[in-house]
Amino acid sequence: MRVVGLIVGILALVAAGTSATAHAAGAVDCPLRDQPYSSQSPLIDLLLKPEAVAVINRDAPGLIDSFWAGLKGTTVPSFGSIVTLRKAAEGHKLSDDKWGVIDRDLAHLAVTSRDRQARCTRYDNDQTLLSAPSHHPAILIFEKMTGFLDAPSVDAAHAALVAIAKRKGWEIVTTDRGGAITPANLRHFDVVIWNNVSGDALTVAQRRVFRSYVEHGGGFVGLHGAGGDPSYFWAWYVDTLIGARFIGHPMAPQFQDARVIVTDPASPIVAAQAPGWTMRDEWYSFASNPGATGAHVLLALDEASYSPRSGDKDLRMGDHPIAWTRCIGAGRSFFSAIGHRPESYSEPHYIAVLEAGIAWAAGDLATRCRAGREVVRTPLTPP
Repeated sequence: MRVVGLIVGILALVAAGTSATAHAAGAVDCPLRDQPYSSQSPLIDLLLKPEAVAVINRDAPGLIDSFWAGLKGTTVPSFGSIVTLRKAAEGHKLSDDKWGVIDRDLAHLAVTSRDRQARCTRYDNDQTLLSAPSHHPAILIFEKMTGFLDAPSVDAAHAALVAIAKRKGWEIVTTDRGGAITPANLRHFDVVIWNNVSGDALTVAQRRVFRSYVEHGGGFVGLHGAGGDPSYFWAWYVDTLIGARFIGHPMAPQFQDARVIVTDPASPIVAAQAPGWTMRDEWYSFASNPGATGAHVLLALDEASYSPRSGDKDLRMGDHPIAWTRCIGAGRSFFSAIGHRPESYSEPHYIAVLEAGIAWAAGDLATRCRAGREVVRTPLTPP
């Protein structure tokens, strides 16, 4: 992590200048601040603009009224920040022509300074200086939510992480501020854990800092909801860092017993749990298999052991990964889709996997990442 610290430290000067400019201009550099309105805008941004609501009500009467109340919240955390208008209207089967009219009329709306302020309210630029850890591995838990906040899951995961760290002698610092994602802070940490983070959480500058941190040797761990939003507005995060887009989970019933299969018994992250175990949780499905784009799949689901359906939607993947690692440049990414039920964070098999996955992401196991590939560590290739 010395190299990471040096690089991130240099970037601090750049980020500081960028942030100072943004602050002086009186606006946070939120990612969608200047985007034209469309059916692919976050629903919350459309609901915050009366003229956009009027367009939708005129072009598709009754559409907004038909939405579940939880989608229509205009303060975060809100489901409205993790769905587009099109995603929210999936069950209504509007024609392409109708969507064309809606998009045309929304695109004609001006993006005003008031709109920019409303869009950026859910981001923060408070550059809090975190307490520097005194020893390593050092772990930063990130818990900023703008989308779905499932407090019981977040709290249970947090308690489990603290218990693991205490048992292993790791040091933990926690933040719920995007403004804490600075080079000066990240240079002290071996891994950042996104604890069920839902919704777009980082400004443009903060995104650059976090991406650079990972690509130059930092670690990332994503837990469950960190990869479970219906819509994403940061392609690098979902397509590269996570490596798979969420498409749904069963709803009838939502929580089911399923067989978790260890797919690589040679991996030190899951070897002790082979051949697998059965547990109850909310089981995610994805649009594609992350293994096809270079992920090292560690755990998969036996789809015959539960019902992978949501209403009339077939959620079967065939080969169904549920936890994996990825190398992002020199950085290490570990994602597990397990973990909606608070009870999951006391399941012995899963706790053991989390412990080992975090250790790997922190650079503390037998392999490391180099140029996007997992390689065996030697005394000449420190983490």
